[in-house]
Amino acid sequence: MRIDVWSDLLCPFCHLGRRHLALALTEFEHADQVSVIWHSYQLDPDAPATLEGSNVQRLAEKYGVDRDQMVATQEQLAADAAEVGLDYRWEQTVGGNSYDAHRVIHLARFQGLEEAVTSRIMQAWFTEGRSIGDQDVLVELAADAGLDPEDVRGVLAQDSFGAEVRADIDLATRIGISAVPTFVLDQKFGVTGVQPVETMVGALRYAWADQGNTAGGGCGGNCGCGGGAPAEQVAPEPAAQGGCGSGACGCGGGAPAESAREPEPAAVGGCGSGTCGCR
Repeated sequence: MRIDVWSDLLCPFCHLGRRHLALALTEFEHADQVSVIWHSYQLDPDAPATLEGSNVQRLAEKYGVDRDQMVATQEQLAADAAEVGLDYRWEQTVGGNSYDAHRVIHLARFQGLEEAVTSRIMQAWFTEGRSIGDQDVLVELAADAGLDPEDVRGVLAQDSFGAEVRADIDLATRIGISAVPTFVLDQKFGVTGVQPVETMVGALRYAWADQGNTAGGGCGGNCGCGGGAPAEQVAPEPAAQGGCGSGACGCGGGAPAESAREPEPAAVGGCGSGTCGCR
């Protein structure tokens, strides 16, 4: 079974969602028959490479929420991250543009180092307060994970792998994805937002049992499914954790996550409204 995931490297929910998926796969009976394909996404493609100043203050001002409310959101995210072994140091995070980092990850995929390079870049932003929009920083991080620094500089000096990043984002748009993280299971079922691990396990089992039934549509064609319909929403349990839209991000919204088989893409949680602190 195939899982396609769209995420932005500058999105704390995406980091948490990535870990929850990894933990869910350790509990899934058929994990050895699952392939996970990661796709680029940018919540703020027009942002400068690096944004100076307090990330939390800037976000609170931009989205019209009280700074204390934004701080509370970040503290809750840090607590949720700690529960699954992640160290989210929100006070140190640096905003900016993730385009170059996505391009470096595509280079790493080409060279068989995608997981190592992605993990290094994510840790640098999530925990170390590094600016992953800074090309010199990206060269250093990629080299830490095994890439040749000169290869990385060559990619960054041009627009190498930019077409791959844009293709990922274009596909997301065409199949109705507007929030991240979004997980498309078996090219049919969409789960969006930071779902509890047990919910992800249930979604994996649901999609596995439904294999061979193509009524749910596909991912638009480019993903290999051959279909043109949006991914069908599946969330076996209401989301207990947030993304934007659930109210947990500090946006003030309180719309509950939809439960099983709502036939709309990207209907549950996730980042996309901007108020979660990702852009």
